[in-house]
Amino acid sequence: MTLTRRTFLHHLGGGTVALGVGACGPLSGLARAATRSGALPRSTPEAQGVEAAGLVAFLDAFAHSRHELHSFMLVRHGAVVAEGWGVPYGPHYNHWLYSLSKSFTSTAVGFAVAEGRLTVEDRVVTFFPHDLPAQVSDHLAALQVKHLLTMSVGHATEPVREIVREEDWVRAFLAWPIPHPPGSAFLYNSAGTYMLSALVQKLTGQRVLDYLTPRLFEPLGIEGAAWETCPRGINTGGWGLSVPTEALAKFGQLYLRQGTWKGRALLTPAWVAEATTRHIQQPVPATPNRPNAENDWVQGYGYQFWRCTHAAFRGDGAFGQYAIVLPDHDAVIAMTGESPNMQGELDLVWKHLLPALHDGPLPADRASQRRLRQQWRAWKLAWPGQGAAALPAEATAAGRVSGKTFQLERNALGLDTVSFGFNPSTCQVTFRTTANGYPIACGLRQWQRGETALPGTPPRLVSGGAPKPGTPAKLAAAGAWTDANTFEMLWRYYESPHHDTVTCRFADQTVQVRFLNSLAQMGPNPQDTRPVLVGRLVG
Repeated sequence: MTLTRRTFLHHLGGGTVALGVGACGPLSGLARAATRSGALPRSTPEAQGVEAAGLVAFLDAFAHSRHELHSFMLVRHGAVVAEGWGVPYGPHYNHWLYSLSKSFTSTAVGFAVAEGRLTVEDRVVTFFPHDLPAQVSDHLAALQVKHLLTMSVGHATEPVREIVREEDWVRAFLAWPIPHPPGSAFLYNSAGTYMLSALVQKLTGQRVLDYLTPRLFEPLGIEGAAWETCPRGINTGGWGLSVPTEALAKFGQLYLRQGTWKGRALLTPAWVAEATTRHIQQPVPATPNRPNAENDWVQGYGYQFWRCTHAAFRGDGAFGQYAIVLPDHDAVIAMTGESPNMQGELDLVWKHLLPALHDGPLPADRASQRRLRQQWRAWKLAWPGQGAAALPAEATAAGRVSGKTFQLERNALGLDTVSFGFNPSTCQVTFRTTANGYPIACGLRQWQRGETALPGTPPRLVSGGAPKPGTPAKLAAAGAWTDANTFEMLWRYYESPHHDTVTCRFADQTVQVRFLNSLAQMGPNPQDTRPVLVGRLVG
């Protein structure tokens, strides 16, 4: 039984998030709009054989872990039975997929194969005759499309960080040494996925994003997808795609249904089976505390899809971007977030969600559904000072620096001044160069949405494909006084997994502004590469 969705809206500091599980009753305006735009149907957990208590336990486990979950969606028997977004993330915003982009690039290859444009046995050199090195090695000559798909190029090291420093990534990839026979060993290779993107563009005359639009995105009702490009206008392929959470759920559902969407065959079942089966074994590490049978990174690799334990498969991206398909349970899980331990996230899925999936409908569990709705409503990503009482000296501290400008010492970011303007609910921090100003509206103990093109933002893992300097990123900022002289802000780039902690310390008519991005926070030595800004009061 599939029911209509009742959507609850929660507003906080300009943020909006869709909350709730399916419920009987008329469609809200937002739900009606979502239905018209091709949203998946909604239902209650128990109607689709899912224990709401298991969902409650899953969210509780995440809340008490080191994993930061930004969004979650569970699809069972084709209907969404649970969904939520932690404020300031939301259902209509794109989210960086990182390497989950690879599964979409593989799908583009699948379409091209179905159209007779290539086969997976085709040799890569035949597509790029004008980009080859002067001497073509035997291993390069033997490289086939399937070796790119299965991460078995034969490289000794992953070349992506060096290749993206070049103007011509295709030529740089083809010149990279291949010491091992293609197909002989698995080595994770984002540059190889870029070559698949370049290959599709070479054959079709379209970027992968444009090629997929009428074949995948439009049929699935996915709007607003964005994909970064190399300096020559080729989509980065192995990373750089951004879509909303529900797009991941739809993508997983397409693969769960062997390439069929609403009765229409988009991909062939043969391609879906070939893409998601085990083609190569990853190196098996010696992990004393984890048997190989419980390690989701050594279950075999397909065509840019990972095999999982529990007979599942997935596309995934760095820090916890997932489209997990469970054919034995007729279920799809979509998640986005930021975690230093992706296996730990999957462990929570297997521990709490798998036992909650049953073969038939279950009696309604009203108490667990109420608890689940409470969890969705309370799901807000933390900001400085959250849960703590306001400091008695906050108004005095804010008054002391509000309207003041500080001249910054020379710095690598090229910033000249920083100024602060406080009112009861927000603070506007403005950085300036000789040519530009970069104002950031920061809510006081609440999220305030905006955007910024401040140099050094947002944090990112791979430099290749980064937008041009001056391109604004969407931002939600919140801050609080942590003591009488320290104002701390959290800047969440809510279309990415990452955030910045920005600490401003005031003393003796001076300010120090220190940045620490979430990538650095997860490392063994939490230190940002951006300089500490030092400024002196000038007015």
